[in-house]
Amino acid sequence: MNRANKLFALLAAFFLGNALIAEFIGVKIFSLEKLLGFSPSSFYLWGEGPLSFSLSAGVLLWPWVFITTDLINEYFGLPAVRFLSWTAAGIIAYAFIMVALSIYLPPAEFWIWRSTPTGKLYMPDAFRAIFGQSLWIVVGSLTAFLIGQLVDVVSFHWLRRITKGKYLALRATGSTLIAQLIDSFVVLYIAFYWGAGWSLAQVTVIALLNYLYKAAAALLLTPVLYAIHWLVEAYLGKETVSHLVEAAARQSHIWGKFRLPA
Repeated sequence: MNRANKLFALLAAFFLGNALIAEFIGVKIFSLEKLLGFSPSSFYLWGEGPLSFSLSAGVLLWPWVFITTDLINEYFGLPAVRFLSWTAAGIIAYAFIMVALSIYLPPAEFWIWRSTPTGKLYMPDAFRAIFGQSLWIVVGSLTAFLIGQLVDVVSFHWLRRITKGKYLALRATGSTLIAQLIDSFVVLYIAFYWGAGWSLAQVTVIALLNYLYKAAAALLLTPVLYAIHWLVEAYLGKETVSHLVEAAARQSHIWGKFRLPA
């Protein structure tokens, strides 16, 4: 296996691993105020409340997913991103099916009850509550993921064209900001507004905060992006990197049908 193939395998593994982990930890909603050491706030939106600043734990990983997407886009082009996006969606769906089946396995007697600092915990219910995500959450997650990936790759190559291959941060961070705007709202509206019956105000606040966090993370990770590109160039060599980037740029087809605007 040559170095370019090893790089692709590493990026693909990191991409798939982060996408899968983000789906499962995303069910946890955490308090931004408590994380920063403040008391939870209380405000009203559209007459609904009290609301506070809460985010999905999945926001910890999604910026890395989109950055990895941009790296794969840069060096291996649209077909590679398309392949990995569908592969990730298939793996995520498969994981949800396996978890759903595991919920119905009869528990071992010694596992049913666990002692915790807050008292006895009935493990079958705890396992179901954490991993037994509703069909709406699964549908919302997969829909948002695929749409976000499509928007990311299209906007990435569109920005690369209009900047004539210059300004790496603009095409990478810019495409990430556009894709995450859609991803943040689609998944929560499908999963929690339509699926779980949460109020529109509550879902909107969480979605907005998720996006603001992802946007801030994408901007803060820009130096990291440049550092990764420097490491890749040092690993592969300037000539190989130049060849990969030029080959990726020539691939103007997206999803087998549509062309990016010139």
